[in-house]
Amino acid sequence: MKIAIPLTSGRLSMHFGHCEEFAILEVDEKTKKILNKSIQQPPPHEPGAFPNWLRTLGAEVIIAGGMGTRAQRLFAQNGIEVVAGAAAETPEHLVSAYLNGVLKTAEGNLCDH
Repeated sequence: MKIAIPLTSGRLSMHFGHCEEFAILEVDEKTKKILNKSIQQPPPHEPGAFPNWLRTLGAEVIIAGGMGTRAQRLFAQNGIEVVAGAAAETPEHLVSAYLNGVLKTAEGNLCDH
């Protein structure tokens, strides 16, 4: 499985549309281990650009801070599970918590657009 995480200064960006780069972590769900990590430069931020681009990279999950409902729908339409409301942690910490079922997230719409 591949998990995408928008980053700013090496930590989860609290608004994925304003991130500097994306970490793509390939993981083994059975062993809960990170197999590979790459850093990718995203295309210019336009509605629908990130979901399409991440789909072409093979992402199946995106762990995000704030994300509006429209963006969440666009990710779902691209077959990418959205986990929103995570804290500004390192990609490795977030993925480990996600794989172990202990990732803490906020409730509700986390972005006003």
